[in-house]
Amino acid sequence: MIISDTSIKRPVLTIVGALILTLIGLLSFERLPVREYPDTDVPTVSVTTIYRGASAEVVESRITEPLEEQLSAIDGIRVMKSSSQEQVSRITIEFLLERDPDEAANDVRDRVSRARGRLPDEVDEPIIAKEDADAQPVMWMTFTADRFTRTELTDLVDRIAKQRIQTVPGVGTIFIGGERRFAMRLWLDPDKLASYELTATDVENALSEQNVDVPGGRIESFAREFTVRTQGELANVEAFENLIIATRGNSQIKLSDVGRAELGSEDYRTRTFFNGKPTVGLGVVRQSKSNLLDVANGVKALIPVIKAELPEGVGVHIGYDSSVYVQRSVDEVFRTFLEAFIIVIVVIYFFLRDWRAVIIPVTAIPISIIGSFGVLAALGFSINILTLLAAVLSIGLVVDDAIVMLENIYRRIEEGETKIQASVLGSRQVAFAIIASSLTLAAVFLPVAFQSGTTGRLFYEFGVSLAVSVLVSTVVSLTVTPMLCSLMLKGFDPKTGHAPHGWLYRVSEPAFEWVNKIFGSVLRLSLRAWPVIILLSVGFIALAPIAYKGLQRELTPIEDRGSFISIFSGPLGSHPDYTHNY
Repeated sequence: MIISDTSIKRPVLTIVGALILTLIGLLSFERLPVREYPDTDVPTVSVTTIYRGASAEVVESRITEPLEEQLSAIDGIRVMKSSSQEQVSRITIEFLLERDPDEAANDVRDRVSRARGRLPDEVDEPIIAKEDADAQPVMWMTFTADRFTRTELTDLVDRIAKQRIQTVPGVGTIFIGGERRFAMRLWLDPDKLASYELTATDVENALSEQNVDVPGGRIESFAREFTVRTQGELANVEAFENLIIATRGNSQIKLSDVGRAELGSEDYRTRTFFNGKPTVGLGVVRQSKSNLLDVANGVKALIPVIKAELPEGVGVHIGYDSSVYVQRSVDEVFRTFLEAFIIVIVVIYFFLRDWRAVIIPVTAIPISIIGSFGVLAALGFSINILTLLAAVLSIGLVVDDAIVMLENIYRRIEEGETKIQASVLGSRQVAFAIIASSLTLAAVFLPVAFQSGTTGRLFYEFGVSLAVSVLVSTVVSLTVTPMLCSLMLKGFDPKTGHAPHGWLYRVSEPAFEWVNKIFGSVLRLSLRAWPVIILLSVGFIALAPIAYKGLQRELTPIEDRGSFISIFSGPLGSHPDYTHNY
């Protein structure tokens, strides 16, 4: 073939091409994102609507049901789930895998806008968001302090820790769990309100009218102009207590007459703990295409810096770190990869018994596998357990073509041809056989990538990665392998009638000849008793469906990660203090 002939005649060109392919693969490998499994996200859109002060029954009848009636008409819905809680309605819609997430979200927005007129005027605008598995925190940092309240600790975490972590490359959103932000809380005495013939609505109206910050325009003169600002915001407890609720004759009724104001927190219902201590959590969400391990390591490297900036007595801990599981899984696959590579080298050396002959097929393994990473990067794949598993399996596949090429060239040298002549004619002789076998392997693995449903999404990268490795190995076997054979193999020795052999070859050759004799005897017996062989084959084929039905079925193997989650629900209407005590 032209490609193999050119590689033999132009060895420098072949070496440079192999180096370029390897370099592109290494650079692509460094840039590929790392995750545990491929992206198998189901297109999911959520609709969250807040109706402040409404009970769960009112939320169900006034918000959830009208929205469900409109949303159920959207095409491609797989599952629609809804929950109506106090003040909050949440509807989650899972679409078929074939639906485009952006188009699905647009359809949901259109349907929600149609139902908006049927919702109460007091509800907040419905929030429509695409759900993404990557939108979940990959790490939770916990902050504890004995001499700070939760509200003060939240302020410290928001101003210091959050600002620092947002600078880590690859970090997307940051959640603050169990936060308690400063807020002015107004406590009203119902008896005093009744005595003045006032209601809580009167207090709310007075607050909205008098606690404002509006632009005041500007004052202009011939030479200068001044911006006017109306400072109407209430800034402290005293200002809130002097808030005028109503006027009765010449007297003014203030908030202090019907209640009191205090600086507290927006929410007292949510509480978080770490090792039994009150805590504020910081959830780190990575960007969709970022490297999970790099993000986790970057956040961990900032912990000493954050500790130094926080006041004394504030503890910083890692409460949850999903990168631990990913790192261990990736390390295990890399260890398996190394073990498989060593075993392949040992087996090849055991049968070829020549270190020069071993180097040739072994060279094809890293070039083929590393070079395939360039294609994976172009396709937008990631480094995950399944793509690494494909790399492990491809070790045995990519070396096959190189061994076939090497064995045929070595045989022709044994028959008396020169190294160059044997490399040229030997590569031509088996080139189309190698191409046919590689295309057959690719045709076997590619259909795995195009399965439907979640299984197809999960194994898409696996099938394509394996097929790409095999196809790259074909190119390597037709170029690099013949070139190395023409340079490294020993030529024919006219004195001995064969190529020179080392001591290992001479010592082990009787054993291999004995194995050949045993194989020949078994083969002749099989040819004579061919009806028995056919019956055995049919029997195994008949037993296969029975054995298949007895196999356990699961999407991924069961894995023990050493952690568990428990969810407890208190009686209906129970207070957060009730749950906390238990």
